[in-house]
Amino acid sequence: MSLARRVLRAAACALALGLGADARAGIPVLCERHVEIDAADQDRALRFAGAIKEVLERSGATVALAARAGLDLSRFGLLYSHAGIALRDNPDGRWAVRQLYYACDESRPRLFDQGVAGFALGADTPGRGHVALVFPTADDAAALERAALDKSLALSLLGGRYSANAYAFGTRFQNCNQWVAELMASAWGGLGGAGGDARVRAQSWLRTVGYATEPVRIPSHWMVFAGQFVPLVHIVDHPVEDLQALALHVSVPDTLAALVRARTPQARRVELCHDRERIVVHHGWEPLGPACTPLPGDEVIAFGS
Repeated sequence: MSLARRVLRAAACALALGLGADARAGIPVLCERHVEIDAADQDRALRFAGAIKEVLERSGATVALAARAGLDLSRFGLLYSHAGIALRDNPDGRWAVRQLYYACDESRPRLFDQGVAGFALGADTPGRGHVALVFPTADDAAALERAALDKSLALSLLGGRYSANAYAFGTRFQNCNQWVAELMASAWGGLGGAGGDARVRAQSWLRTVGYATEPVRIPSHWMVFAGQFVPLVHIVDHPVEDLQALALHVSVPDTLAALVRARTPQARRVELCHDRERIVVHHGWEPLGPACTPLPGDEVIAFGS
């Protein structure tokens, strides 16, 4: 098994129960998502990618937790859906993001390296975008970089079965954010190298340190039922009490960022967003929110400039 270099028909990584209520059933088929983008939107997205890369270059760091808003998860109170590890010295390209996707053509999860521009273009709505970068402190950054670049370790943490809403504390399935959480655990827990039990060791460490996944609230029991018929979504790995409470514990980008911050409050965060008029660059842990409204002191870059 090797790390793939491109994302080709890869399914989005996100909680998918009940997304997209169309007239037929409200059940999405993640592998058939196509987003049309015109020349103006593409130009804005590329300028946005340039701003992201400039922040990465100026950070003085060699690794960052990178998250983007992809699928619309607003009904679950979430903005960010997908995370990976941006590596300055990634062999596939400077600051390429190492991440897990479900490879639709191969019907299995894979690890992919994707450049910053491709990562920034991964949103459902090309007219706007959100990316958050979290920079761990030096020791944690060095350990995470080593782990992410260790192909044997990264691949030993790759689960064999994909579920977009995988239970955060189980190994039966896996989603992209869960792979990142387990990579962090392996890097920071002193868990040894690759091995058949790498995921079990990582899950044990996450429990030990109190990794807190805020429950994702599902609006109705109907959505839980309908989710059984959504490709790449499973509920059998979730505890019965969570299903009954309509609160699923799923690793999402916000919980990954919270894990970094809980370990080292000095960790830095930079959030970038854009609409059709401007790019906003915000330094700090206070979120900008989906409206991309700048906060005092934020840098604002007009697209017309």
